Amino acid sequence: MDFDIVDLSRLQFALTAMYHFLFVPLTLGLSILVAIMETVYVMTNRPIWRQMTKFWGTLFGINFVLGVATGITMEFQFGMNWSYYSHYVGDVFGAPLAIEGLMAFFMEATFVGLFFFGWDKLSKVAHMIVAWLVAIGSNFSALWILIANGWMVNPVGAEFNPDTMRMEMTSFFDVVFNEVAQAKFVHTVSAGYVTAAIFVLGVSALYLLWDRHHELARRSIAVASSFGLAAALSVVVLGDESGYSASHTQKMKLAAIEAMWETHPAPAPFTLIGVPDRAARETHYAIEIPYVMGLIGTRSLTEVIPGINQLEEESVQYIRDGIIAYDALMTIREKRDETPDEIRATFDIYSEHLGYALLLKKYVDDPREATEEQILMAAEDTIPGVWPLFWAFRIMVVLGFTFIAVMLFFFVRANFYGMRFPRWSLYGAVAVIPAPWIAAEMGWIVAEYGRQPWTVDSVLPTALSASHLTVMDLLITIAGFILFYTILFVIEVRLMVKYIRKGPTQDVEESEDWMRRHKARLQSMPGEPTASATPAE
Repeated sequence: MDFDIVDLSRLQFALTAMYHFLFVPLTLGLSILVAIMETVYVMTNRPIWRQMTKFWGTLFGINFVLGVATGITMEFQFGMNWSYYSHYVGDVFGAPLAIEGLMAFFMEATFVGLFFFGWDKLSKVAHMIVAWLVAIGSNFSALWILIANGWMVNPVGAEFNPDTMRMEMTSFFDVVFNEVAQAKFVHTVSAGYVTAAIFVLGVSALYLLWDRHHELARRSIAVASSFGLAAALSVVVLGDESGYSASHTQKMKLAAIEAMWETHPAPAPFTLIGVPDRAARETHYAIEIPYVMGLIGTRSLTEVIPGINQLEEESVQYIRDGIIAYDALMTIREKRDETPDEIRATFDIYSEHLGYALLLKKYVDDPREATEEQILMAAEDTIPGVWPLFWAFRIMVVLGFTFIAVMLFFFVRANFYGMRFPRWSLYGAVAVIPAPWIAAEMGWIVAEYGRQPWTVDSVLPTALSASHLTVMDLLITIAGFILFYTILFVIEVRLMVKYIRKGPTQDVEESEDWMRRHKARLQSMPGEPTASATPAE
């Protein structure tokens, strides 16, 4: 297989996946915020909360449509660009994808329609329930996608069948409750909640700077800052859980994130900043914080986190064991039902490392014929790109703590300073709007780039997963996706900007103020009953 095909396939999937994830986090977070606002409306019966629900719900709807359009494209790519991957692990990977499509997506899409067209046809309580079902459906979609993605990192609940040459599910329960999947889910949705909170905060700050829609803006800031502060704090806590999970499911990725070339005595320090040098196998100008990485990665002061060099040496042995498994597998394929029991027993012993032997396919057709040099080259391939992982992780972390500071400031001002916000803070809220998307994309670089060279960790190398396409096929489709997605992005931005500029359809804060003044006038008139001043919605 021409390795350029693999690189181009990876590029295409990366472009479409990262573009799709521009819409996902805002959808996840806005769905919850809109449901919260409508709940307050039902509880208080104040028109301002209905106005807020409709306004932010409109922006949610625009974003939701674009997210669906780009998400469908990605699912087709599994069959078109990654056909061997789909064949090899489809029995496992396909189940959560099917559930996501049949249950979560249809549930979400159905109730989105009721949300937008049911305002005058459903009772207040029924419409509020619909809003919450939209939010639940959005989060269910993320759950099943991340269960599938988590299995690629930690392939539990499945085993390789040498007779069918495929991975087969052994426990659906283990797949669903995979520790990596659960950690990914809560971390990802919390990041989505932060994204929506920052977005609502920034747009509301813009209205205050424009001296428009004060009541909507102030209340939106109060809700977004409270919700966003809780979400931003949870992102840090749940990110720590992901780091702990990686310490025993993705040791090489964790070492690469830290640019930890050699194994440190426990507890390992955290490298605050530095310049990783893969050629020299060291990190220049490193500033380290003692003990922190050991506590994050192992939650102990005695457990050791292995370095890159040690893990590479272990990979050499895994490749040798994998070659034994590959040799037994070829015998099983050749003799089928007549395979001696000792051969199957040998395969069972070494099958755990069969994927490491498949890394040699990049250099030789038959891994059993690999030279010592090729084995060492395959072992070195198990090291992902250290420099991108090192810096992507740190950008994500810095932005995460920035969000906590921003949310805490606006939470305090909203709750203890009478919703009075300095103009400089409003400009800052507007400026920080793009930051959650940058943090989310950095997170996915850490997650997906850190899994290389595996499509399914330790099971199926990326180099073997791609379809047999031509370079021209991929170049044409990449160009088509770039053109089509650019058009979609322009449409998305124009629509969002249009409705943000337009603002709410009714200036409720002014009408409420008018009703208060009108009621006061009626009460001051002699002989006029106060009951006649009851305001209509």
